[in-house]
Amino acid sequence: MRCPETDQFPVPHEWYQSGGLIIGGIASQFYYSIIEECFIENPSQNLFDNNPHMITKFYQHILALAFAVKVINENPNLLPNVTLGFHIYDSYYDARMTYRNTMDLLFKMHRFAPNYKCDSQKNLIAIIGGLSSDTSFHMADTLSLYKIPQLAYGSFPQEESDIDNFLSFYRMVPNEVHQYMAIISLLQHFGWTWIGLFVTDDDGGENFLQALEPMLYQHGICSAFTQRMEKIARFDMVGEIFDMLDRYYVGVTNDKANAFIVYGDSLTLSWLRSVMYLRDPENKESASFRKVWIMTTQIDFILLSFQKSWDLELFEGAISFTIHSKKLLKFNEFLQIIKPYWNSGDGFLKDFWEQAFDCPFPDLLMQDTETCTGEEKLECLPGHLFEMDMTGHSYSIHNAVYVVAHALHAIYSYRSKQRAMVGGKRFELQDLQPWQLHHFLQGISFNNSAGETLSFDDKRELRGGYDITNMITFPNKSFLQMKVGQVDPDALEGEAFIIHEDMLVTPLSLCNDHCHPGNQKKKKEGEKFCCYGCAPCSEGEISNQNDMNDCFRCPKTQYPNKNKTACIEKTMTFLSYEEPLGISLALVALSFFFITALVLGTFIKYRDTPIVKANNRDLTYSLLVSLLLCFLSSLLFLGESSTVSCLLRQPTFGIIFSVAVSCVLAKTITVVVAFMATKPGSSMRKWVGKRLAYSVVLPCSLIQSTTCTVWLMTSPPFPDLDMHSLAEEIIVQCNEGSVTMFYCVLGYMGLLAIASFVAAFAARKLPDSFNEAKFITFSMLLFCSVWLSFFPAYLSTSGKSMVAVEIFSILASSAGLLGCIFAPKCYIIILRPELNNREQLIRKKN
Repeated sequence: MRCPETDQFPVPHEWYQSGGLIIGGIASQFYYSIIEECFIENPSQNLFDNNPHMITKFYQHILALAFAVKVINENPNLLPNVTLGFHIYDSYYDARMTYRNTMDLLFKMHRFAPNYKCDSQKNLIAIIGGLSSDTSFHMADTLSLYKIPQLAYGSFPQEESDIDNFLSFYRMVPNEVHQYMAIISLLQHFGWTWIGLFVTDDDGGENFLQALEPMLYQHGICSAFTQRMEKIARFDMVGEIFDMLDRYYVGVTNDKANAFIVYGDSLTLSWLRSVMYLRDPENKESASFRKVWIMTTQIDFILLSFQKSWDLELFEGAISFTIHSKKLLKFNEFLQIIKPYWNSGDGFLKDFWEQAFDCPFPDLLMQDTETCTGEEKLECLPGHLFEMDMTGHSYSIHNAVYVVAHALHAIYSYRSKQRAMVGGKRFELQDLQPWQLHHFLQGISFNNSAGETLSFDDKRELRGGYDITNMITFPNKSFLQMKVGQVDPDALEGEAFIIHEDMLVTPLSLCNDHCHPGNQKKKKEGEKFCCYGCAPCSEGEISNQNDMNDCFRCPKTQYPNKNKTACIEKTMTFLSYEEPLGISLALVALSFFFITALVLGTFIKYRDTPIVKANNRDLTYSLLVSLLLCFLSSLLFLGESSTVSCLLRQPTFGIIFSVAVSCVLAKTITVVVAFMATKPGSSMRKWVGKRLAYSVVLPCSLIQSTTCTVWLMTSPPFPDLDMHSLAEEIIVQCNEGSVTMFYCVLGYMGLLAIASFVAAFAARKLPDSFNEAKFITFSMLLFCSVWLSFFPAYLSTSGKSMVAVEIFSILASSAGLLGCIFAPKCYIIILRPELNNREQLIRKKN
């Protein structure tokens, strides 16, 4: 069929290289039109310049494609007997040109005729492009109709990259959601919670905010401001420029927000730099503050033609997320051969050379202008004009060419094996249709020339991560992008985000100063949650990090230090034999024990004397023995609590004291009965003697013994740790088990004491020789006083003091019994033996 006639639509910039199979590309946005001359000092020039200018830095993108094709064509093992070629067009940041150039790639050689392939055959097999999401999806609108594989090398917001819409669409970069998480990790790593956002005022910027802002909130990060920027300057924006100057500059000079996130593309950043330059041409104000600029993957640091005299010092220290790349030494060698006339098909090189080196070629000779010699070297250009190391986007283009080549190799190998098995016509790659690549592209996996494995996931996204780079500027207006970390979503937990903090110097970016340890955040009414006050931790709580939302209590075994910034281990405390109080109490107990033993020995020695025999010797011996044991029982309360000591302490003390008080009661009752028995015809005479004593002591002691037995069988005492009574110590103590049983034992003992006191008080004036009732009255009065004061003292103390109170009560009450009852008798036996005789007894009685 004859190709239809059509008018020529010239495309001013194109690069064509012939080959058996053609890889097409809508090149990076090399050319732009922007408000320009208002930035140039020469007032004679027009305010606006509608002639397109080249972004020289992006020229590396097509050199990366040409380099990859060259290396593949020189490799006889990858695509034998097949030569790859390529066509490259530019999109001019314009949707109409993007659609038109996409059609050119499909149908045009020298003339344009939609749906016709005229003149010499062009076997288009795949298309690479573009850098921006808008360009890529404009291309996909057309390419998806023909099922031609499209390998895009720019980053795309998640909402714009639905794979169900474009089944022939492949991405040579990781999903942008990984970049969002990396930004959050970066902000958290440096503690930046008060940040500014600069985003393009388009769908991409809106999608970025919708995705990032909820994540910022979830991780406790606030935006001080959100500034929407024009993606690229337009001529109708002149009236808005001064308004933008104020809006942008107010955000940049925010005195608390020192970290800014910039989402857009390279021209957006160049436009932001222009606005800052207009506001502060000499960079005096801008140099007085230092901000950390966090750039997303779409942004390269460029300066346009009118900005060549400027520097990028404003962005010193900027942290960029860039497409992961590897250094290719052969690419640097390839760049050495680039000269102004190295390839006649390169329609971009001439503009690049003139604008990069700021010189015209002889055919455009202007008066008083130095022409290009052709010997200029690319490595002499500053980084904002051209970089010698392969950038992330160039690396993605390089990988895209290799992906296509390996897919073709896989097809050729598969078809050749089939032909060998069944016989038939030899398969030629020139007969391949583009849609036949999809099956092989989706399952492809190989190592590229840098040794990295390339493969697509189930969403047709290239697996991989991002590099984190730090910008270092130099006085000659050049800069260096130094790699300081990486983001690898496929890495092990804890290694997905790595940054070398020692290679960076960064300021704080907070709404307010830190709440230091020992304090907690306090919300400020009417302000964002990142703006807060500080309040000291409550008593017993600490905070050991900056900006803690709430203080927390130390573990039970620890207590806060004075500044409430850390927890200190509590020390174990108990009344030990080694400390002064313990030693004193133990010495007192032993002293009274020996005194009681001497008294007992004295009474045994003088057992046949009237004063000993007068009040029932057996009761006297029983009372002295029980007092001996009372003094010894106090030693059970000293030292660290153990299971045995806890079981013995209170029951032993309760039973022994009950025996002692029962003996005292029996003595008192004996005095009363003896007096009553002296009356004529009294029936009480039969009770006088040991029978009465046993009938009092044994039942009274048995009741207490039964109570203690029930206590030990039901809820016995046990060793325990009291962690709450004292702030800095853990009390090692005996838990009484059943508090009710404990007070029953004490209550019964008190009941016996009161009964003894009442009986003794009633019998104190009976006319009997050696009447002990008076002494028993005093002893019981002292005994009751001690134990009545014991209860409030015991309940109001804790730890060692509580134990010391109980020991003191035991010793005091026992000593009272010993002193009041036996001291007068010992005085007569030892010091006044003449009073210890029968005659004296009878004389006193009469």
